Amino acid sequence: MILIADDNSQVRRMIRDLIEDIDSQIIECEDGDGAIDAYERHHPDFVLMDVHMTPVDGLTASKEILRRYPEAKIIAVTQYHDTRTRQAAMALGVCAFVGKDDLMSLRSLLR
Repeated sequence: MILIADDNSQVRRMIRDLIEDIDSQIIECEDGDGAIDAYERHHPDFVLMDVHMTPVDGLTASKEILRRYPEAKIIAVTQYHDTRTRQAAMALGVCAFVGKDDLMSLRSLLR
């Protein structure tokens, strides 16, 4: 099972279309609070977490999920490639960082 957390429904659809042949069980949410709740209910194999969402951003949600479930596999997916964002995400313990301009790399990470 894969959880897609992104505030943009078009991006969620694009990611779903890209990975649905890898795992047919995909759940979606549109903010960090939803991601935390969905993780607690479903314990997905992977979380594809957008970084910039409101009201709860992806870094805050990742931190909380990893605090509660250190085994969680979270992949930060963002359009922001700056070093600060990448370092912040990796310091939290996300397992990978993917730019939205390189979504195809998700396929190899999820296999």
